[in-house]
Amino acid sequence: MQTATLTRKAPRPRADALRNRERIVTAAREMFVEHGADVPLDEIARRAGVGNATVYRNFPDRDALVREVVCSVVDRTAEAAEQSLAETGDAFAALERFVHAAADERISALCPMVSSTFDQNHPDLEASRERLEQLVEEIMGRARGAGQLRPDVGVGDLLIVVSQLSRPPAGTDCLSSDRFVHRHLQLFLDGLRAPARSALPGAAMTIEELRRS
Repeated sequence: MQTATLTRKAPRPRADALRNRERIVTAAREMFVEHGADVPLDEIARRAGVGNATVYRNFPDRDALVREVVCSVVDRTAEAAEQSLAETGDAFAALERFVHAAADERISALCPMVSSTFDQNHPDLEASRERLEQLVEEIMGRARGAGQLRPDVGVGDLLIVVSQLSRPPAGTDCLSSDRFVHRHLQLFLDGLRAPARSALPGAAMTIEELRRS
């Protein structure tokens, strides 16, 4: 007679534990933008309304928290891309909505956080980054297929310009320039419309080149 083997399921995190983790990530994202990635963890805990032990219980070191914040922002930006793709109608208008939403997520402010100790090939980061790149490619492909997007720009071109135009310098009065971000992004977007008034020098930036940069 065989005895049935009981398989224990891993306990699911409690709702309050999940809320604490989300509060920590949100507070860290805000403070990294305002002050840079070297902000003390106890300051992050204070803004999140949790104890230091709760921060370390969720994130054993600073790199783990930085990685979670980067993945969180990339995932939120990907969700904005999905929402743009779900909207039927003008394809270029969907591209515009995505670009402005990406700027609001401050994805570019995270670039200085990727230090020499940061694992850029971590599976979580790779998965988030690949998902975003594929979605942006789809948005641009739809606008290009509709004859609205000039054919000589690539995903890398779009993402790097969004980063350059919307990156706030951490540790300064970065929010004072917010009122110019969407104005300058719209000027850039108008330059992406087809037909193009001029030929771009060089070649479109590829995803591989974007990652190396």
